[in-house]
Amino acid sequence: MDKISKYNVVHRYEKRSLLVAINCVGSLAIFFFGYDQGMMGSVNVSIDYAVYVMKFGHVEPGTTQVAVDNTLLQGGITSVYYLGCLVGCLLGGWIAEKVGRIKVIALGSIWGVFGASLQCSAQNSDWMICARLINGIGTGMLNVIVPVWSTETAPHTSRGTFVSIEFFLNIFGVVVAYWLGFGCSYAGGGYSPFVWRFPVAFQIIPLIFLFIIVWFFPESPRWLVKIGREDEARYILGRLRGETGNNDLAEAEFQDIRNVAELEKKTGKLNSYFHMAWDVMPKAIGGGSSGSLHIGRRVQLVVWLQILQEWIGIAGVTIYANDIFLQAGYSGQKARWIAGVNDITYMFSTLIAIFTLDRLGRRISLYWGAVVMGVSMFLAGGLSRAAINNPSHAAQFGAAAASFTFIFTAGFGATWLTIPWLYPAEIFPLQIRAKGNAWGVVGWCIGNGWTVLLLPTMFKRIDEKVFYIFGAVNFLTIPIVWAFYPESNQRTLEEMDLLFATNSCETGSEEKGGVGELKA
Repeated sequence: MDKISKYNVVHRYEKRSLLVAINCVGSLAIFFFGYDQGMMGSVNVSIDYAVYVMKFGHVEPGTTQVAVDNTLLQGGITSVYYLGCLVGCLLGGWIAEKVGRIKVIALGSIWGVFGASLQCSAQNSDWMICARLINGIGTGMLNVIVPVWSTETAPHTSRGTFVSIEFFLNIFGVVVAYWLGFGCSYAGGGYSPFVWRFPVAFQIIPLIFLFIIVWFFPESPRWLVKIGREDEARYILGRLRGETGNNDLAEAEFQDIRNVAELEKKTGKLNSYFHMAWDVMPKAIGGGSSGSLHIGRRVQLVVWLQILQEWIGIAGVTIYANDIFLQAGYSGQKARWIAGVNDITYMFSTLIAIFTLDRLGRRISLYWGAVVMGVSMFLAGGLSRAAINNPSHAAQFGAAAASFTFIFTAGFGATWLTIPWLYPAEIFPLQIRAKGNAWGVVGWCIGNGWTVLLLPTMFKRIDEKVFYIFGAVNFLTIPIVWAFYPESNQRTLEEMDLLFATNSCETGSEEKGGVGELKA
């Protein structure tokens, strides 16, 4: 094991202890992802940021409340981050197939440090737009590779639990960002640049720590098999699965990985991003290059699952929570305080997924989550309108609307938060797993960027009717998941190719008929 540093934790820990250590590092990276998303909720309502530096709003007379004049600029600054994520995920997925998972985590973290430094020193909107773009590239790299690293090291019986724990830390990042911003909002009577510059700079701390510590962790054994470093892969799997003197389980898994890797090399001939996406087209026009692996179908599934994740309403509730509670009849700091409590509820709801995702499976979890969230959005919208139409009872209606927003975020945290990130990391072949997960992040970038760009204008033009749109999308996801998304729960990563081997894209055919041989 000369290529594995003597300082690597794989020599010190094994089985559960090693998995916990890997989970902690993955959680740190996902914490940054959540923090970076959540901080803009507080930054956007900072007086110095919105009025004096970015110049997209003004202060309401007699208050410290920011009123937005240029919703397009506000939404553009927020959403350009997701364009950076899109670039970063494609870049990270490509690099990860060549140099491994660990190096891409390190690259993403140091890139994020650079982007965060530019953001916290921004002097105008053009500067901030460029800084957000650069910061997004680092986030995209981490988003694409951390779920892959996690699923490739976790046992197949507990992949959902493994990734759910990491996303608990993701929402913890959102909570830390929000309450740190809330606390900073009192600096200088709300007018100090510290109100927004310190929360932006704070993310540099976990990123530097991540960059330092990740070098002491083992590479994915599946990637090592792919590039021919089988002795290292066998050793790491032995530490992950077996116990000293008894590595039968690890050896069996190693043989499965090696056999499937060899088969995938023969079956999937063209593995560029273009060919992965174009693969869904008929062979007559150059599609179908992956044969019975059906890579194009998998790309379509993960892209649309992530787009749907954003259009069921979570982007609006997370980033524009303050506006939502203002819409419900609350004002000023009280609206911000309630939005922060909502984030705490959101965080603890993710613990539900830890106990249910591997028991109920991915599909059932998506179903019940969509029902809870859809009903909550329709009721929140109706009660918000009732508060507007009945000023004398606005407090009662507003409180009821706020409660359903809490229920919505809890339902999302327990179901739809984790699955669209877990599913892409599970279903792609080893040869292109990082690139496959990159397509999932592309879907997230498209859905999130599009949503946050339009939401300020939507809230301004159609008020509470935004909730009805979110509610309708939630119910639309149920037949889509039922028809097209096969269950990946309790299957090894090496079994996924058989799950998608059938020529039919209908779920029933995939789960019942996708058990034949892989053919080019």
